[in-house]
Amino acid sequence: MSDRESMEYDVVVVGAGPAGLATAIRLKQLAAEKGSDVSVCILEKGSEVGAHILSGAVIDPKGLTELIPDWKDKGAPVGVAVSDNQHWFLSAHRKWSLPHWAMPPFLSNEGNYTCSLGNLTRWLASQAEELGVEIFPGFPAAEILYNDDGSVKGVATGDMGIARDGTHRGDYQPGMELHAKYTVFGEGARGHLTKRLTELFNLRKDSGPQVYGLGIKELWDVPAEQHEPGKVVHTQGWPLDDAWGGGFLYHQENGQVALGFVVALDYKNPYLSPFEEFQRWKTHPSIRAEVEGGKRVSYGARAINEGGWQSIPKLAFPGGVLVGCAAGFVNVPRIKGSHTAIKSGMLAAEALYQAIGGGRRNDVVESYEPALRSSWIAKELKSVRNAQPAVAKWGSTVGTVYAGIDMWMNFFRIGLPWTLKHHADHTSIRRKDQTAPIVYPKADGVLTFDRLSSVFISNTNHEEDQPVHLTLKDAQVPISVNLALYDAPEQRYCPAGVYEIVEESGAPRLQINAQNCVHCKTCDIKDPTQNINWVTPEGGGGPNYPNM
Repeated sequence: MSDRESMEYDVVVVGAGPAGLATAIRLKQLAAEKGSDVSVCILEKGSEVGAHILSGAVIDPKGLTELIPDWKDKGAPVGVAVSDNQHWFLSAHRKWSLPHWAMPPFLSNEGNYTCSLGNLTRWLASQAEELGVEIFPGFPAAEILYNDDGSVKGVATGDMGIARDGTHRGDYQPGMELHAKYTVFGEGARGHLTKRLTELFNLRKDSGPQVYGLGIKELWDVPAEQHEPGKVVHTQGWPLDDAWGGGFLYHQENGQVALGFVVALDYKNPYLSPFEEFQRWKTHPSIRAEVEGGKRVSYGARAINEGGWQSIPKLAFPGGVLVGCAAGFVNVPRIKGSHTAIKSGMLAAEALYQAIGGGRRNDVVESYEPALRSSWIAKELKSVRNAQPAVAKWGSTVGTVYAGIDMWMNFFRIGLPWTLKHHADHTSIRRKDQTAPIVYPKADGVLTFDRLSSVFISNTNHEEDQPVHLTLKDAQVPISVNLALYDAPEQRYCPAGVYEIVEESGAPRLQINAQNCVHCKTCDIKDPTQNINWVTPEGGGGPNYPNM
């Protein structure tokens, strides 16, 4: 018998990102329109809404406009309208700009905005609370609860006050159970509960694997004379060699520039460090010129879904649904996902409201998936479905040309009839004896930085006396396999310096500095043997992004 208290809702939402908040808002809107009521709560693992939200971001307001048509009048913090959109191909010292006429029209950023997605989610949370949604920040959903028939009953928050050795500290409090007619999972990319649901309900039976990129971002205050509000730049090429990805540079409001770099996690060389590639990218003359004389004020990282249409799993299962990046609705060529996340939440809400109104609970909401697969989300993702796998298969130059031709053909509605497939990211890494080490330049502390000083300005904090949330299925594998065959790539793919190989009694040992973790989930994705399993730490732990 559980000693945990429980609360009952019509709908419980896991994750206060754009998708989860849109779900809650739309449910309340529908209830108000029909003169009924529906009880909704949201669990958010961050210390506040937006604390764990990180994105470029250039947003397409389409989804927001459908959700809250008068968002401008209500003061939504959407930032600055894009006024200058550029795409650069980089070599080590030069750049070439891709002319606008060569880019498929839907890659244009006309009508889009640069903003902080974290601030936008904070505003959406205020709109949700005005409608009566209960939001509980600092309470991560740690466990899925099931009914006797195997359907999802709800979730439980994690216990608080457990010491690293598993004993109860003086401040111990058991978690809370939240029961619902339906549970919405909007955890974002590689959600740990979504991963369990996918296995349990075989949600990938008819889809390919999800693939990811690691996005790393810095926010800079720059001199006024260098700031060009609304200027948006994307880059590809240097410094990546046999890996692929690219950079972004957004001039946002308040004299700030967002710098970021994304590396696809299917890279082959175990010596590659996405963090160091980002630092090296900043030294390019054209990038340096944008922030030189400025000051770095924030840092963060997170995994990004890159699988697109062919990686979308089954979205509904007994007692619950997936929304947003938990399912993977990012449009990779557009580098946008917040608009599709919001729309997916709206479609889920409409299906859930209908089911609840019909007296149903804990069954499969069958109407959600057909609605989504016939929506503009589907149209948008289908048209770019071959872009990411083409670049992954044939490299940046040939793959980009192929992707461009395919997208232009889709624009004229004569798209290629086939769909390229993905391979799980962890399967691509080569052994250390098949690759050459990469020597990265030392950080100068002015333009380029090390990982620990970067983590410091992410405001990351975890209670140190708690169980390590980066768990190992087999404690021997990091040394016997990862170090022996791949020279422990976790030392380099982690953008927060969590993993170190240290000497202990003359033998190597994996040291896990869990307090550094920025919750990017890269280790859970890229570990060659899938031995690392990320789970939620004690409530409120992780980064605290102020304006990301």
